[in-house]
Amino acid sequence: MTDNNDNTTAETDGGTGIVAPDDETPTWSERKARKTGLSRLTYEYFERSRREDQDLRTESDYVERDVLGFPTWPHETVRNLSIASFFVGMIFFLSATLPPHIGPPANPSSTPAIILPDWYLYWSFGLLKLSPVNPELSILGGQKLMADRTYGVLANVVVVGFIAMVPFLNKGSARRPVEQPFWAAVGVGGVVFAFTISVLAVQNLVPMNIDLLFDLTFLLPIVAGIVTYAVLKTMREGYMYDLNRRYYRLRPPR
Repeated sequence: MTDNNDNTTAETDGGTGIVAPDDETPTWSERKARKTGLSRLTYEYFERSRREDQDLRTESDYVERDVLGFPTWPHETVRNLSIASFFVGMIFFLSATLPPHIGPPANPSSTPAIILPDWYLYWSFGLLKLSPVNPELSILGGQKLMADRTYGVLANVVVVGFIAMVPFLNKGSARRPVEQPFWAAVGVGGVVFAFTISVLAVQNLVPMNIDLLFDLTFLLPIVAGIVTYAVLKTMREGYMYDLNRRYYRLRPPR
């Protein structure tokens, strides 16, 4: 009889001996009462998810893999609590070991040499420094069509407007970058451009020639987009592309 029980357990959890059968699954109160705590509970969650996913693929009659969803409680809740607890713990650890330095109070009677916004607005501040690309029209006697400040504000409107339009332009159902190499390349180029334009915003603090920095601001995003597109197009010819298509294709109707 011992052999039969062992075989039943092996068939239930794939031979790991970690997850109990469905009719013996402990309740939340029973799990909470264990001394092993959240780490054991989280491990059991991932192990049960793996087993349920494996059973579904084994029993499925469809050629393509079924997309498996888990209920919010307790599956997603336990996972999100684990991830949130980890990051909150890291924040407390960093705040305790690396306290922020408090500088001298600002002097209201003097203007600082370098005025910068908060770091997450560097990209917008950098767009205000695009005066070298503000065109001068000969028809206007060599004068600029608009002021440099107005040109920078218009650049912010164009960039933010393009970012807002991307979800409407890309209407595909792909889930992975390898499925849509072009839009993935656009995304990578946009991220790199946000970084380079932020560096341009603090050009006074960068030990580099201003002209070279200005050229790299626009060249690096293009290079990053081309490299990303080439790499993803190469991956489409291999195993990764086929795996993603099988994984994310929805189950056909019965």
